[in-house]
Amino acid sequence: MKIETSNLKKWSHTLATRLKDDSEYPLLAGVVTGLYPFISYYTHNFQLVNSWQHFLFFFALFIVAPALLFWVLYRVSNKGFLKKWRKYGLFFLTVFVFLLFVEIALYAQLKKKLALATFLAVIPFSFLLYKHYKKIIVLQVVIALIGLIYFIPVLWKQKDISMEWTKQPDAIASTVLKKKPNIYFIQPDGYVNFEEIAGGHYNIDNTEFKSFLDARGFTMYPNFRSNYPSTLASNGAVFAMQHHYFNYGTHPSKFLKARRLLVSDNPVLNILKDNGYKTHLVLESPYILLNRPKMGYDACNFSTFDVPFIGSGFRNKKDVQADLEGYLENDSDQPKFFFIEFFNPGHIKNRKGDSEGAEGEKQHWQESLEYANERLTKMISTIEEKDPGAMIILHSDHGGYVGLEYAMQMYEKTDKRDDIYSLFSSLCAIKWPDTDENTPEIELKSSVNLFRVIFSELADDPSLLEHRQPDESYIILMKKAPRGVYRYINGKGEIVCEQMLPEK
Repeated sequence: MKIETSNLKKWSHTLATRLKDDSEYPLLAGVVTGLYPFISYYTHNFQLVNSWQHFLFFFALFIVAPALLFWVLYRVSNKGFLKKWRKYGLFFLTVFVFLLFVEIALYAQLKKKLALATFLAVIPFSFLLYKHYKKIIVLQVVIALIGLIYFIPVLWKQKDISMEWTKQPDAIASTVLKKKPNIYFIQPDGYVNFEEIAGGHYNIDNTEFKSFLDARGFTMYPNFRSNYPSTLASNGAVFAMQHHYFNYGTHPSKFLKARRLLVSDNPVLNILKDNGYKTHLVLESPYILLNRPKMGYDACNFSTFDVPFIGSGFRNKKDVQADLEGYLENDSDQPKFFFIEFFNPGHIKNRKGDSEGAEGEKQHWQESLEYANERLTKMISTIEEKDPGAMIILHSDHGGYVGLEYAMQMYEKTDKRDDIYSLFSSLCAIKWPDTDENTPEIELKSSVNLFRVIFSELADDPSLLEHRQPDESYIILMKKAPRGVYRYINGKGEIVCEQMLPEK
């Protein structure tokens, strides 16, 4: 203990000496300025940036760039009339760049008006507090250490993320398909099934589009719903044909490895490729590509260079209709699979501050629904014209959340039927390929069993249906209930609220 006390006194004395000497340490200041934003961005966005490319980018942005900037400007200001302004400039850079980086870490984008306001606000403080320049550096080190305390558990939890749940209970992975139609899996985000649109919180007349599908021979699956209320979690279950229960995590956005599962390696993709399919990923935005997973599809309309390092990817959009038509022009005898995703009708605003209230958000959703119908009508018509014998699957990932004030409200426990069904009710309509037989009459209630049912039909193997997953819907609750994963709707469609605990 004496040794530790002695060392502490030495460190304190050294720090006090450094704070009082005339050295200004511009290189150190630059490194320290970006340290906390670097750690903070990783802590809050790890599922988006867990790649080596991201690490190198953010290390260059938050650490290398400010260090070089500070050092160059310090050298430049060491001569002539600039020298007398240097003491103010170092304080200004240390505070302004730090706050600028914090804003980027918080909003995942550079907000120009906020950056300008920060720039102007820091100027007067630079003249008043420039003598405390080194204390600011020390403070930033302390903040970075505190940030590190929060980041370590995030990193540590990665060792517990297992993909064992994707293993199948039977031999479906080696299924041989007897029928190999071209398959178009079209996912309009947040599209609610026709039954819920006509009632519940929606009460919208959508008969025109339903009649369009009826006229083209689509089989509608009434009261269909997703098993999870968000895109990544729902699609994880779809393409794995298994329940993951959020890996028993306690935060909805921390369903890690989801993008790798969807884009790189999943049972559905592997079965199709093993049966000779050429696979296509056609996206409106690179949302599921953000952490740069290895591309498992044979073709994708987004390249690595199209995927931003910062942000949600929704600002980077492509025309899925045009890209699909481009792929259809390259005809071949090889069977083809398309996963086509676009974000209409979508869901209501995420945060309370952005919401226009339940009625305002419903109006926006209804307008987006009309646009979604236009897009789907055009896309389906194009596919039927160019590929008349194709299988077309319309499947949405979750509901539109209409009736809630804002989307994040879903994580607050409720027993209101219409609120809960607004989260999970989703569209499922399939145009089965032309056969000599009638359209297969197979019970299909929820997303997790979608491809198991399809593979059973295409392989003419009813035994695959023996291992269907429970048609149950799950959510993570964070308010008005102990934080955890809950079964919200059971297999009978009844509202329940039963906490799910990992099996020991």
